[in-house]
Amino acid sequence: MTASALIVVDMLNHYEHDDADLLISDVERILPSLERMIREAKTRRIETIFANDNHGDWSAGRQELVERALAGAAPHLIEPIIPPADVPFVAKRRHSIFHETLLAYLLREHDVTQIILAGQVTEQCILYSALDAYLRHFEVVVARDCVAHIHEDLAEAALKMMERNMHARVTATPEEILQLL
Repeated sequence: MTASALIVVDMLNHYEHDDADLLISDVERILPSLERMIREAKTRRIETIFANDNHGDWSAGRQELVERALAGAAPHLIEPIIPPADVPFVAKRRHSIFHETLLAYLLREHDVTQIILAGQVTEQCILYSALDAYLRHFEVVVARDCVAHIHEDLAEAALKMMERNMHARVTATPEEILQLL
C-alpha cells in the first residue's frame, strides 16, 4: 500500500500583496473542498503536513504565522484551516516546499511515497513543489478543487505541466483523490 501525505501549502496568508484580491476570490472557491480534504485525511489517518512561507522571518513559527494571517485582510479564509498543534508544520522561504526544508526527510521517515498537494498558488508554489517532489521520486496528486490560483490561464497550464511532465494525477475533487488511496 502506498503511504500518502496531504501537504497544505501556504494557506497562512495575510492577503496584503499584489494580486491578493484575485487570490482571495479563488481561495473562497476552494476552501470548502480543502476543509473536506483535511477532515477526510484525518479520518483516514493520512499524514497531514502544513508548509508555509515564513515571509522572510526565520523566527516566525506556526503560531506567529497564524496570528499574522488572522490579523490580515481575510481572516475568514484562515480560521477554518488553522493547523492543529499536533500536525507537522514546515516553514519555507521560497516557492518549493522542499527548497532547503526538512520536508523530504520527514516524508521519508514516515515512509511516504505519494504526496497530495493542496493550497496556493497553483501556478507558483504548487507547481514548483510538484516539480521538486517529482525530482525526489514522490508520486504527486493534486485536486483542482483544493488548489487556488491568481491567474486561471497560468493555473491551467501549470496543472497540464504537472500531468504531462511530472506524471502527476490531477483530479477534479477531493473525493476522487480519496478513491485513489
